[in-house]
Amino acid sequence: MSLAIGIDIGGTKIAGAVIDELGEIVDAERVPTPLEPGALEDAVVEMITRLQSHHEVAAVGVAAAGFVDAAQSTVFYAPNIDWRNEPLRQKLEARVGTTVVVDNDANAAGWAEFRFGAGRLVSDMVMLTIGTGVGGAIVANDHLFRGGFGAGAELGHLRLVPGGYACGCGQHGCLEQYGSGRALLRMADEIADAGGIGQRLARVRDEHGALDGRLIGALIMEEDAGAIAALRQLGHWIGEASASLAAVLDPQRFVIGGGVADAGELLLDPIREAFRQHLPARGYHPEPDFVIAELVNDAGVVGAADLARVHVADRVQRAGE
Repeated sequence: MSLAIGIDIGGTKIAGAVIDELGEIVDAERVPTPLEPGALEDAVVEMITRLQSHHEVAAVGVAAAGFVDAAQSTVFYAPNIDWRNEPLRQKLEARVGTTVVVDNDANAAGWAEFRFGAGRLVSDMVMLTIGTGVGGAIVANDHLFRGGFGAGAELGHLRLVPGGYACGCGQHGCLEQYGSGRALLRMADEIADAGGIGQRLARVRDEHGALDGRLIGALIMEEDAGAIAALRQLGHWIGEASASLAAVLDPQRFVIGGGVADAGELLLDPIREAFRQHLPARGYHPEPDFVIAELVNDAGVVGAADLARVHVADRVQRAGE
């Protein structure tokens, strides 16, 4: 069975794994993410080399946050790493002696869900990853959508509220400012400040100095009224944005991932409700389903490896034509 290596470069750790054709992890390891780009590249090369020494692999896929060109080669821009027009694929291939492809981390996670997880039974899927920010991936007619330059599917920067909260991308009112984990914290603080159902949120905030994702997540699981109200606000915005995405992309399924997705149906219920409220021509437009992602923390490495495998297979097919 053909094996491939997937590397997922995160803000705090680099995860690497050998993945088989069924999306199963054969071998895996993790190391802290170095801050300096040269040291980071060395750490990726060392991880690939160690995994290669134990397994015969067909290719290596690398997933990282940022804009990657359509050729899966150059990182135009990485928000958390000092990469600007970085020829990462060329550099890594020269050092590891194996075919390497580079892709956006949300693309890799979305592809993993499409191939092996919550989206495996459909041909058209949208994934929204609700973490500190909002990541996105689009699969259309069984193909990952990258756009003309490779920087497509930045769904977190869909303009949702004209003149809304400032976003790190330089614009205002992006989905990321209303549908992310960071937005959930802001909403919870506002509810805590208002009293009423926010009294317990306020007490927990006073006890700990500030609310964080772990504290709010625990309150959501206990079905605290204030925390649930914040989650429902978040779900409303995600549902409204999803209705706009459905009008353009017409997916059969939305897959919701990221840390906030741990809330499960408590999050999906307000998403579905708002989606139906804002879906154009509701009653005549087929409605997609909304599900929680299945692969969680392994999606990045699984997707990166499979995208590398697909790249090699496509190249072989073209050579034989």
